[in-house]
Order: sequence, then structure tokens, then C-alpha cells
Amino acid sequence: MASSRISPKQSPNRHAASSSSAAQFSVDSEKKLVTVRFRDQVTAADIEDYAARLQEHPVFDPGFSEIVDLTAVQELDLQANEFLKLADKVDPFSSDAKRAFVVRNSTQAHAARMHKHLRLQRDFQIFSSLEEAERWIASSI
Repeated sequence: MASSRISPKQSPNRHAASSSSAAQFSVDSEKKLVTVRFRDQVTAADIEDYAARLQEHPVFDPGFSEIVDLTAVQELDLQANEFLKLADKVDPFSSDAKRAFVVRNSTQAHAARMHKHLRLQRDFQIFSSLEEAERWIASSI
């Protein structure tokens, strides 16, 4: 299967961030948007690392919207207690932030729904393409 790579357009408002083995993200301050792409096997530690790096990013704001691309994830290695910890203590976004998850299979969709329910997220949608997620996020700007 071919995998796509999020390659941010360089502009004064869009900042690429370093990537771990499981997550690569960019922050676009003009659009008030974080885009993260997880790949391969994802663990709670990978998500914690992403959240910590994001919080250290100089232009990140918890009110920004987020697009989470899970389409390249082969295995989500998360236990129920880890889902709770991630939702309650690790997630750096405000409960009012608009969140879009992009998935290609039922396992990825289940993980996205778990996050939505644990965070009591109101502005949250699951999509099958990055383009649909981007349109939905842009519709509120």
C-alpha cells in the first residue's frame, strides 16, 4: 500500500514540527490548525510524545482545530485505561476545539469514536479522506 506524506507548505504561518517514529505534525497559525499524521504502530507513549511536542510548539494554541490522519496506522496498541489517561490528562486541545479524524478502517474509526466519547467532544467528525476533513474544518473559519 502506498502511503501519502503530509508535507506542509512553507509560509510564515505554517510551521513543520519534528516527527517521532509514529507521528508527524504541522501547525498553521493562520488557519488555527494542527494536522497530525500517525503511522505504523501507535502506542499511548507515541500519543503522549506528540502532545508534549505540540504543547512546546511556539505558535500552538489549545483552541486551534485539529486534523488527525490515522489512515497509515497499522496497529493501535491502546488499552482502556490508556484511552482514559490520554483523554483526561494528555490531550492538549480545549473541549471547544474542532476535531476531525481521518480513517480507512473500523479499528481506526473505533479509536476515534472512543476519543470523542471520553472527551465529550462536540465539534468532532470522522472522515474517510483528508480533503473532506479539511473542507469541514475550513467551513468554520
